[in-house]
Parts: sequence; C-alpha cells; structure tokens
Amino acid sequence: MTVKPRYLVLLLFILLAGSDPIYAANKPVDPKILHVINRLSFGAKPGEIQKVESVGVERYIKAQLSPNSISEPPSLTRQLSQLETLNLNTVEIRNYLKAPPQATPEEKKALQKRGGKILQEAVKARLLRATSSNRQLQEVMVDFWYNHFNVYSGKGNARYWVGAYEQEAIRPYALGRFRDLLGATAHHPAMLVYLDNSQNKASRRPGATSRVNENYARELMELHTLGADGGYTQQDVIALARIFTGWGIAGSGQQTNGKSVFYFDPRFHDPNDKVFLGRTIKASGQAEGEQALDILAKSPATAHHISYQLAQYFVSDRPPASLVDRLAQRFRNTDGNIRAVLETLFQSPEFWDKKYFNAKFKTPFQYTVSAVRATGLEVNNTIPLSRNLEQLEMPVYGCRTPDGYKNTQDVWLNPEAINRRLSFATALGSGRLPLIGTANNSPKNKSINRVQPLDATQLINTLGNSLSPKTQSAIAASPPELKAALVLGSPEFMRR
Repeated sequence: MTVKPRYLVLLLFILLAGSDPIYAANKPVDPKILHVINRLSFGAKPGEIQKVESVGVERYIKAQLSPNSISEPPSLTRQLSQLETLNLNTVEIRNYLKAPPQATPEEKKALQKRGGKILQEAVKARLLRATSSNRQLQEVMVDFWYNHFNVYSGKGNARYWVGAYEQEAIRPYALGRFRDLLGATAHHPAMLVYLDNSQNKASRRPGATSRVNENYARELMELHTLGADGGYTQQDVIALARIFTGWGIAGSGQQTNGKSVFYFDPRFHDPNDKVFLGRTIKASGQAEGEQALDILAKSPATAHHISYQLAQYFVSDRPPASLVDRLAQRFRNTDGNIRAVLETLFQSPEFWDKKYFNAKFKTPFQYTVSAVRATGLEVNNTIPLSRNLEQLEMPVYGCRTPDGYKNTQDVWLNPEAINRRLSFATALGSGRLPLIGTANNSPKNKSINRVQPLDATQLINTLGNSLSPKTQSAIAASPPELKAALVLGSPEFMRR
C-alpha cells in the first residue's frame, strides 16, 4: 500500500500553509488533560477527554495506577475469551504441540497450523488490549517492559512461548516490584531460549568441556539492570554466566511443576564459589541465581538505569537529570516498587513542564494504536494492524535485538516511515481498512466493511481540537474523503 503523490502534496500543504484556521471545531481542551491522556494511554478515544475532565487529572492517574479497579469493555473480555491458546502455560503449550507417535502427514500439517495459531492469537490479544482496554496505563507499561526484557519470536521455540511470556512474566508485574519482574523473566523459557541460557552448561565430569554461554549474563546486566555504564567487568559477566549454568528447559522425563518447562539441572551447574560484583556467592545451586538477581535488583546503578528509561519513555528523549535522580531515589526507597516510581514521575514538575507536552514522537506501535483509538471503531480483525506494523518495521514480538524497540524520535522519524504512516492514515480515514472481520481476514459481511470516510470533525473533537492553524487550514481545503486522513496524518498526531 503506497501513498499517491497528491497525498504527499497535501502533507506539504499542511507543513507550509500559513493562513488562519478556517476549519475549527470546538474550543481547545486543557493541555494538561491532553498531556496525561497522551502519556498514560495510547491516545484519546471518543469521550475520553470528557471522562478525564469529569473526574479530574489526579483521580484519572490514581485509577490508572490501580488497573484492577477499572472494568473492561465486555466486547474485549469476550474476544479475549475466544482465543483458545492465549492462557496456555508453557507446559500446556508443549502438550498442545506434541506430535502423536508415527504422525501422519496430515497430523504434522495440523500441528504446524497449531503452532502458527499460538503466535497469531498472542499478537491479536496484544492489539485488542492496546486499542480497546480501559486499563491503558497497564497496556503502556506492558509495551515498555516487553521492550525492556525483549524476546524475539523468530528465535527457535520462542515463537510458541512469547505470548505466554507476556502473560506470565510481564503483565502480572508491570506495575509491581521490579525484583519480581526480573525473576519472572529470568525463569521464563522464552527468555532462556532467546538469550541462549538453555545452552549454558558447565560439566562436572573430569576432562569434559564446559559450554558456558555468556549471552544472558551480559544482557541481564547491560540491558535489564545495571546499564552499559553500570560498573561491571568482563569477569563479572563470566561469573554471572557460571552462576546461571544449569538454568534451562526440561527435557523428556524431567519433572516440572506443571506450569512451566523451566528446569534447573544440577548436572550442568558450575559447583564452585563465584565472585560477582565484588561479593562472594557460595556454591548453592539454583539459589546462586536468585542471590545474583537480588544483588542486581538492589543496585543503585539499576535504580538509575530503570529511572532513566522510564523518564525517557514518559517525558523526553533526553530526560532531565533532576527527574532521573528523583525517580532513582524513589526506586531505592521502595525496593523497586514500579507503581511508586510512576507516582513520583506523574507528580513531578518535569512531567508537567509544558515544553515536554506533545514532544515525544510516536513509535509505529503507538501511532497505529492511537489512530484506531481515535476513530472509536470496535476492532475485531487485527490483521490490518499487524500488517501495518510490519510495514512500519515494528512487528509485535518482532524485534531481533535484545535491546528492544527504541522509543526516541531519531529512530522512527524519516521520509519513508512518514510515507507509510500516511498510507495507513489514508486507508483508515477513508474507511477502507477492514477492522471488522473474522480472524482469517474474510469479512463476515462485506457491506459492514464498506464504510463511509470517517468524520473529520468528530476526530478533531476526540483529539481535543489540538491541531495547529496550518493543519486546520489544510484540512478545510481538502476533499471530503481526505479530511479524516489528514487529521490522522497530521504532524500533531504523529506526536504525543
């Protein structure tokens, strides 16, 4: 799907127009309300601004920090309940994909289809929740933490387990204690496969060669906890890798707890004492790994690293040091309570500094989800959204590198990316995006999908009448069928 030249001309018109607005809706909304919606959620949906106005900004933030207090749309609950594989744990997934003895070609083909279904349903669930959930801050934090503890679905059996990884290791702890989140990701089979710790083995047999793999140990410190400048050495990487030897995945005949295929195999664990970050860790099997995670979670370097990333995500690509320091202090004082750190962030003068309003450039995921939310359409078919994210080079669970997708402007703002966003905005704004359909992308009723172009005035009101005079003038001068597309493709809508 490509943008025709006339659409690019209209974009230039938006950027260059200088006349007074001749396409104005209602009066502008309080910028603080728009700011809190844009940062704590994936963007306004119809009626969202009015809800925040009625309850007040403080009560809105408080509710979002306690997602279990917020009821979900029945349609979302119903759609999630229809996803057969969504709530399967890794033991159940292994059984779900287990081939019968001497499987026929037809049975093997059916198993391949089952394998594909697991990932498809995980992607659909993520997109349904992001676009429709009322617990928006939770969804924002799932996006943040999944990128922080990224697992690529294209790596081995991780494609079967990334959905369970999000369900089991990310979602339950997104607003909880960092140490719990860290432990859940460290034990999860998806992470063990992705960063190769399932292959991290020491040998106790005399003369046998150990196969110590340092990948997870290195990324655990550089990305997940201390940060690249966190004060560790290569010797710490080696020691940590040896601490995690034997952390792997259960093979046939090895007992699990029935919920996870994680398995600690003492036969492949280095039995010696280790010195890690200046501390001696006595040989104690799996408990060594837990002690190492404790040390990392409590490190001041970890508090600073996590605080910087949160401030970058919620405030600015280059967050003020004063805010990062205050968040790090709160992190240390609360033993890594993520909710408490966010409370401090949302109450900070830096968060409410007007120079940071609408200053963050949306990632492709944020842009796509916010565009759908702004329309108010009830999504049934998420395939057009997942395909758009592939076009925008940000497929769900598709980041190959362990540092996850970036959330800064320099990564995502370029002419080709804008061109693709405009293509999506044109299809969505003109009513040609089949968001109502069955899972296989075949509309239940083709007439349902032949909708009229979206109402640009309604879109503008949903977004709080926050478009610049230049953009309003360009919209007013455009053909009716392009007005909504220009709202969704406007420079203002590209930011949050």
